[in-house]
Amino acid sequence: LPVEFGDYHPLKPIMVTDTKTRRGARKGSTSSSSSSSSSAAPDPLSSMLDGTDPLSMFAAASASETPDLGRKRKEKEDDAVGPDFESWSAKRGEILARFTTTEKLSINLCMGSDRGKTSPGSSAVSEKVRTRLEELDDLEEGSQRELLNLSQQDYANRIEELNQSLKEAWASDQKVKALKIVIQCSKLLSDTSVIQFYPSKFVLITDILDTFGRLVYDRIWTMCSDPRPLPGASVHQLRMDLWLVFSIEDVNDTAKETCLNWFYKIASIRELLPRLYVEAAILKCNRFLNKSGIQDTLPRLTSMIRGIGDPLVAAYARAYLCRVGMEVAPHLKDSLNRNFFDLLGTFRQISGESVQNQLVMQRVEVPEYLTLYSPAINWILQCIAYRAPEPLLTEMMERCKTLGNNALLLNSVMRAFRPEFVAARATDFICMIKDCDEAGFPKHLLFGSLGRSLACADPPESERLTILNEAWKVITKVRSPRDYISCAEIWVEFTCRHFTKREVNTVLADIIKHMTPDRAFEDAYTQLQSVIRKILTYFHDFSVLFSMERFLPFLDMFQKDSVRVEVCRSIMEVFIKHQVEPTRDPVILNAMLHICKTMHDSVNALTLEDEKRSLALLIIGFIRMVSFGRDFEQQLSFCVEARATFCNLEPVLVQLIHTVNQLSMETRRVMRGNHSRKTAAFVRACAAYSFITIPSLSSIFSRLSLCLLSAQVALANQCLSQADAFFKAAVSILPEVPRSISVEGKLRSSESFLLDFINNFLATLLVVPDHPEHGVLYLVRGLLNMVQDYTWEDNSDAKVRVYISALPLLAAMSQETYIYSIPKVDSNETLYGGDPKFLSEINKLCETLIGQILDHLKVLGRDENTRRQGALAFSLFGVLVSHGDLRNNKLSQLTVNLWNLSHKHGYCDTRISVRTLEHIKHQAQQPDMAHLTDTVQRLALQTRT
Repeated sequence: LPVEFGDYHPLKPIMVTDTKTRRGARKGSTSSSSSSSSSAAPDPLSSMLDGTDPLSMFAAASASETPDLGRKRKEKEDDAVGPDFESWSAKRGEILARFTTTEKLSINLCMGSDRGKTSPGSSAVSEKVRTRLEELDDLEEGSQRELLNLSQQDYANRIEELNQSLKEAWASDQKVKALKIVIQCSKLLSDTSVIQFYPSKFVLITDILDTFGRLVYDRIWTMCSDPRPLPGASVHQLRMDLWLVFSIEDVNDTAKETCLNWFYKIASIRELLPRLYVEAAILKCNRFLNKSGIQDTLPRLTSMIRGIGDPLVAAYARAYLCRVGMEVAPHLKDSLNRNFFDLLGTFRQISGESVQNQLVMQRVEVPEYLTLYSPAINWILQCIAYRAPEPLLTEMMERCKTLGNNALLLNSVMRAFRPEFVAARATDFICMIKDCDEAGFPKHLLFGSLGRSLACADPPESERLTILNEAWKVITKVRSPRDYISCAEIWVEFTCRHFTKREVNTVLADIIKHMTPDRAFEDAYTQLQSVIRKILTYFHDFSVLFSMERFLPFLDMFQKDSVRVEVCRSIMEVFIKHQVEPTRDPVILNAMLHICKTMHDSVNALTLEDEKRSLALLIIGFIRMVSFGRDFEQQLSFCVEARATFCNLEPVLVQLIHTVNQLSMETRRVMRGNHSRKTAAFVRACAAYSFITIPSLSSIFSRLSLCLLSAQVALANQCLSQADAFFKAAVSILPEVPRSISVEGKLRSSESFLLDFINNFLATLLVVPDHPEHGVLYLVRGLLNMVQDYTWEDNSDAKVRVYISALPLLAAMSQETYIYSIPKVDSNETLYGGDPKFLSEINKLCETLIGQILDHLKVLGRDENTRRQGALAFSLFGVLVSHGDLRNNKLSQLTVNLWNLSHKHGYCDTRISVRTLEHIKHQAQQPDMAHLTDTVQRLALQTRT
């Protein structure tokens, strides 16, 4: 039979002779057939000789292809698969995790031996055909290798090893060996001896098929790129929506020959299942042969699947064909529909004797068996429903009714179509679910699928209550706690989305009723947490939330510490995010205190600092949202209770002290002009709260800063004795300050923090009146004595810098009117009234400090620390110029000496020196500052040489 291929085909012209291989004869020997009307049983491959076999169809299709000259690209299909389509890879892990087994598995491989091949230089077509057939025969008649008693993990490992062997064989140019591996792996899909594992087996083996398909396609594409690259396509651009499709004339002869050769080999595989799977794996390669190859091949492969007897094996074969079809031609919906309708036709086989006997032998119940179909049916329906019009769902529902409302099919339909389509027909689906057979597929699973759709889309408002009632009638009758909570958790969102706290409370009560016996809740923490999250998504008014009678009892089911804390944390996060106005609602406060206490009590010696900090921030967020308005006593009582409740979290205690201080200041503001004993007593109570709480803090700088803050608040409230106590406490704490502290996990010197605090302390002391029972400036002297006795770091100037900072304070204290004061608090300016003895004490203290500073400058000079000496000298110079009375010749001369000393070694910044001189000159022009003129004239800038 002459076959026309076209000029490019390497076998043109060819003449195929009808031959038969005798059984038992030596391979390679042939005998002529006398007549086509022979009564002998036909060879499975004999159809290739009459022009109707797949090989001839490939050749004929290629010969009849009319090239579209001048076109190098084709537009992408409008309905190509987009990112909104859930890929197979996203489902792969779920299937492997769901369908597991403890049974022992086996792998039976028939790997052919490597024999001598006919020389590729032979031009006789009959020899090439015979060689090809012998290779394929060799695949099926080779040595047997069987691996028995494999665990599930061992099985997966062996399959992965085969996948690697396939890649290695391909890389080493052993294409026949690679094909052997693929064929033998495909044969494994006919084995249903451990039926519960079949979906996972399908996933593992189709990974190998995918690898093979990708290798073949990449190989042919690479051949197309030589000598010129294929336009608009890349070997790695596998998704349809990324292709800029090339035309047939872009494919060179070598690539076409190789592509046809692969299809010839695959079409010659004797067994149906491997031939089907392997051809489906390289379906995409039809693009190298003709434009309609994929469109013609999909219906043929679909028809081939009808020859598979086992309905489960056939279902997954259809799923694989649909998967490949969606990758290469998602616009060909007819093939998808035909596969689905063929699948529906196999459902009657499930009740047949063959399947039932198999289930009895493997001790598998029908409901469990039906779930094995779910991944395949779900995938096929997902492909069909992708961007499908709404009427298609109506058609599918009618087909379900025709099949007696097959529960498995109905479940897949609800999960595949768009939620808004399903929601609009929710009532119809409920009626269909009622009519389903309970024995084949549990109704609660059907309601679960319906609930998922209703969680994403709203049904008609008039039907919502009926839908909830009908669904819950079924859900509440589920006896298994595991099955019950899996379904109830889905419908909680629908309830929260469309109903009030009354219905939600009823649902919570029902969940508690089902999950409490035998402590079933311990195995359902994940679902119970999901229930909490869904409630918090729709209920942001915590007065409504906590008024549900069953909400807090529902929280009590979280007995595991880590889970309970996580739930409390999620509630607190929502509260802080959505609670805008402060609250004093006792229902909210009691419930939130209980939740915060649960988080607090989880803290122990092993709790990480980050975890403590995170919990503390949540509790602080709650405390800040508590306000009793002008009921200050109630607010203070709350802080007292909170201090006892959260004593192990220091940041919370710090926040409480700040809250009480703010409360004290707010009381002063509101009660301005009303100096009742009750108000004064309350302010003192606030001070006492802080005084008691501060010593419990471990952070020494927190104690220091809060002592100073509380003292300032007490002064502002005219509580002098309380302020005095805080000042004394601060001074007594200072010697405990360590020389280094941890800051964000790193040790740092504490000097800078200590200096900042002391400067703040000194600034406050200006307005603090002396105690009548103590000496003049007793707080200033006490602070300076502490500085004198403190063990500073070696080679540190911190102590002298404190002395320099104290001089402006003493200068300010010597003024007739202080630069700032606190209303209704008499400072030393009022107490002493410029008394000469008071001023004399200030002068003596200044002389002492200046003497200490000068002694330190001399020590630095002897030790040749000239840079530090110059910096300190310039600082003291600035203080004396700003605050000293330079009409005193002695002090004026000291100022000039300090200027010269600071510039002696050239370390002083010239720009700063220039600006300082300009400022002093400007000051000297003031009417009462003329005495500065003489000083300025003696201040000279030294030039550097």
